[in-house]
Amino acid sequence: MFYKLHFLQHICRKIRLVGLLPYLSLLAWILPLLLFTSGHDSLMAHDEALYAWRARLMFDSGNWITPWERAHHKTPGPYWLIASFYKLFGMSDMSARIPSMIAGIFCLWLVYEIAKIMLEKKLAWLAAAILSVEFLWLQYSRLSTPDVPMIFLVLLAIWSLMKTELHPKYRYFWSFLAGLSLGLGFLVRSFMIFLPIIALLPYLIWEHRRHRHLSNPILYLGFFVGLIPTCVWLWLSWLHYGNHSFEELIKFVVHLGFEDQNNNGRLFYVWNIPLKAFPWAFFGILGLVLTLHRPIPRYHLILVGFPLVLFVELSLFSTRFPHYSLCLYPFIALFASVGLNWLGNIYNTGIPPQFPVQKSKKNILNLFAKKNLPRNLSYGFGGLGVVVVIASIGVLGWGASDIRKYATIGLAMGLGWLILPVVWISRYHFGKKFLTARYWIAGWLIPCWLALAAMGSIGLLGDYNPILKTFLQQSAIAPILQSHLIYYVEIDQKTEILLDLYLSIHPQRVVSISQIPPLSYALIYTDQSPNLSRPHRLVGRVEEYQLIQVLP
Repeated sequence: MFYKLHFLQHICRKIRLVGLLPYLSLLAWILPLLLFTSGHDSLMAHDEALYAWRARLMFDSGNWITPWERAHHKTPGPYWLIASFYKLFGMSDMSARIPSMIAGIFCLWLVYEIAKIMLEKKLAWLAAAILSVEFLWLQYSRLSTPDVPMIFLVLLAIWSLMKTELHPKYRYFWSFLAGLSLGLGFLVRSFMIFLPIIALLPYLIWEHRRHRHLSNPILYLGFFVGLIPTCVWLWLSWLHYGNHSFEELIKFVVHLGFEDQNNNGRLFYVWNIPLKAFPWAFFGILGLVLTLHRPIPRYHLILVGFPLVLFVELSLFSTRFPHYSLCLYPFIALFASVGLNWLGNIYNTGIPPQFPVQKSKKNILNLFAKKNLPRNLSYGFGGLGVVVVIASIGVLGWGASDIRKYATIGLAMGLGWLILPVVWISRYHFGKKFLTARYWIAGWLIPCWLALAAMGSIGLLGDYNPILKTFLQQSAIAPILQSHLIYYVEIDQKTEILLDLYLSIHPQRVVSISQIPPLSYALIYTDQSPNLSRPHRLVGRVEEYQLIQVLP
C-alpha cells in the first residue's frame, strides 16, 4: 500500500517537472545572456545612469518621496524598484539592473503563456526564445530603466484578460489583476502606460459583446487600486512642492508629445525596428501576413490589432526613440514564430502549404513557397556566414586592437549561420532524415544567441563607460574621490551624471575655476588647462578631462 502511495507521489513529481520544463528551459536559455560580462560593469549615461542616480538619492537620503530640490517630472516607481535592490544587495551597477533582468525573465514566461493560448505550445516556446535573442530587447533587459518592467505589467494585463475568458469561474480575480497591472503601470512609466491601454481598445470595444470586460466593475477597481501608490506619492509631493508636482508631470508628457527632440521622422520605426530586431522582424512580417490570412479566433484583435495600433501611436508621437518601441518586440517574436514555423513546414515536407484564396487572385504566399524559401535562405545566410567568418579572421589577424573584439561577434554569428546550409545539405543531399525542422529552426536561433553572448562577454552589453569608471577606481585616484569634494567646470551632461552616481561625495558645479577653494580638486577639460590663471597640480587624465588640485 505504502509502495503504491510513494509510486503515485513519484508520478505527480514527474508531471509537475514536465509542466515546469518550458519555463526552466527558457530560463536556461536567457540567463547566460543576462549574466555574461567582461568582468566589469558601468552604466549607460542616458537614461540608465539617470535612473540609478535618482534611486541613489532616495537610498542615501532615506527620503523616498521628495528627495529632489524641486518637483520631479516622472513617477517614482522605477526609482523605488532600484532603491529597494540597493537596500537588499548594496549600491552597485548590478543591483540597479536586477529589476529589469527579473522583469525580462517574467516577460518571456508571459509571452509563452499568451502564445500558448493564441497559438500552440511549440510556437509559444519558439516565440519566447526569439524574444530573448532580439538585440534591443536583451539590451534593455540588462539596463536599469523602467521599459521592461512596464512591458511586464502590460503583458500581465493581456494574459489576465485572456484568462478571464478562459476561466469564467475566476473572472473577478483575473479582471482585478488586469486592472491592477495597468494601474501600477502608471507608477512605473507615468503617462506612457496609456499608449498600450489605447492599443487594447479595439479588442476591448469590438469584442465587448463576447467578453464583457468594459462592463466589469472589478477591472476598474483593480485599475484604481493600482493607482493608489501614485496618488499617495502625488499627495505627499503636493504637500511639499505644491501644484508644481502635477504641473511637472503634465509638462513633461506634453513636451514629449509635441516636440521632436532627435529629428526622427515618422518613418523612424519603419527602419529602426527591423535593424534592432534583425533578422526576426522579417520573419515577423511573414508571420503577420500569415496571421492576416488565417485570423486567430477570439484574440485576433490582441495579436494583430494591439501592435498595429501601438505602432501608429508611436509613429504619430513626436518624440521617437528606439526603446519606445520595445512593447512591440514581444509581438514581433509572436509573428516571427508563426513565420518561421511555416518555413519549417516547407523544410520538412518540401511541399509548399496552400492557402485558400479567390480564384481570381494569386496568393503571394504560395508563390514564395514554391520558390523553396528555406533552401534559398539556408544558402544565402550560409554564404553570408562564410563572408563574415573570413572578414572576422582577417580583423583578428591584422586589425587594430580596438576593433578586434567586434570580430569575435562576427565570428560567432558567421559560424552559427553555417548551420543552416549544413542542415539542409545533410537532409536533402545525404539523406539524414532525422534533421527535421527543429534543427533548421535552431540554425536561426543559435547564431543570434552566440553573437549576443559574445557581446555580453566583451562588455558591449554591460560596460558602457569603462574608461571613466576605471579611472575613478585607480589606486591613486580613488582615495582622493572618497575623501574630498570634487568641483567641475563646464563638463558635458553625461559625464556629470556618471560622476554624480559613482562619487561617494556629491560633486559640485562651479561657473569658473576662481570659485574653487585652495587645495581643492576639480575636473576640467584638458584644453582649458593652458588658460588657467591659478597654480594647479595635475593628478590624472581621463579621455578629454584632467583632474587637478588647485594650489594656494
